[in-house]
Amino acid sequence: MSYFRTVGLLACLALSWPAGAAEVSGGALRPIRFAAEDWPPFVSPALSGDGLSGTLVRAAFERAGYRFRVDYFPWKRTMQFGLSDPAYAGFLAVWRTPERERLCHFSAPIGSTLTVLAYLKEAPLQAATLAQLKGTKIGTVAGYSNGEQFDALVRSGELAVEEGVNDDTNLRKLLTKRFRVIVIEKHVLRHLLLSTHFSQAERARITIAEHFFKERPVHMCFRRTPEGLLQQQRFNDAARELDLGKLEREYWKRAGAASAPAGLDF
Repeated sequence: MSYFRTVGLLACLALSWPAGAAEVSGGALRPIRFAAEDWPPFVSPALSGDGLSGTLVRAAFERAGYRFRVDYFPWKRTMQFGLSDPAYAGFLAVWRTPERERLCHFSAPIGSTLTVLAYLKEAPLQAATLAQLKGTKIGTVAGYSNGEQFDALVRSGELAVEEGVNDDTNLRKLLTKRFRVIVIEKHVLRHLLLSTHFSQAERARITIAEHFFKERPVHMCFRRTPEGLLQQQRFNDAARELDLGKLEREYWKRAGAASAPAGLDF
């Protein structure tokens, strides 16, 4: 994939600016633009502040002197535009992997996630480990990383996955038994099931297994260029001045995510 065009003089001038001094003349905020997939409740144009991650990112960028904007695309195009289109400083929200280290300067965490396996109550999941899912048809989303252990089992051929375009599509395939199990983030699953797309009867059929994966933070991917590094450093400096953990807890509390909503047992 290609990267930002860099101009030597501009890069040198940029690197000489002190962290946080991103204002343009007259005290205005310097615009910065990111690509994202609509991934509620973390990032979504339908939610206040563009979701949890959008809210945390905007707060830190404003402190750093930037005016944050996010444009939405399907996941593969999100990565493509975020890494190769000069209009974008990067993309979000993304899990950190060794492969992506070569492409990104990662931000401080902008939310915590827990990947789970979702399945139907009428077809209980017997496996105690990921390896025991061998022979099970598993739904995943194209381009998503699902943790080092799971991804390694897929690469080795020990687990068979079928990639869907998004979580909503995979959830529908689970309900129609085209998938035996799907891999999905817990908050995302709850948000989807409580939308108008699914009935209470459908919600009542779904349950999850949480013990297969560890909690993981999500980040922004800044381009791996001198300018991207500078932007990442400014963002992280500003983020350290905020209590992002407290902001996240307050966001989930406002969203009513502290307890299981009616119709869900998780």
